[in-house]
Amino acid sequence: MSLEDLVRLRQARDRIDREYAEPLDIPALARTALMSPGHFQRSFRAAFGETPYGYLMTRRIERAKALLRQGDMTVTEVCHAVGCTSLGSFSARFTELVGETPSAYRAREHQDGAGVPACVARAHTRPRRG
Repeated sequence: MSLEDLVRLRQARDRIDREYAEPLDIPALARTALMSPGHFQRSFRAAFGETPYGYLMTRRIERAKALLRQGDMTVTEVCHAVGCTSLGSFSARFTELVGETPSAYRAREHQDGAGVPACVARAHTRPRRG
């Protein structure tokens, strides 16, 4: 993979980071990287170790965890706030990545990390695949 390809893939990944709550699809992200959709998916996985969709969902779940810890939004509101349209799919992916349902996560106490800097909390609470 060329350095130029890596730069364009990072631009697409940065777009996911910025626009995670927007409706993003593979063709749009591939255009950001100036690649065909198939080549983009293969290259993204090779460069970052997960598919673009997997990365997008990880960002969404990461943000959802922060919103749920605040406790002032319902699970449905959080689902829509992070760009998911299906509550069932959101809940299933959240449970898969976090290990508990969004409702259970929201209901439990989160004060133990109150004094932790945000950058450390993000690294510690980032959803991880199996």
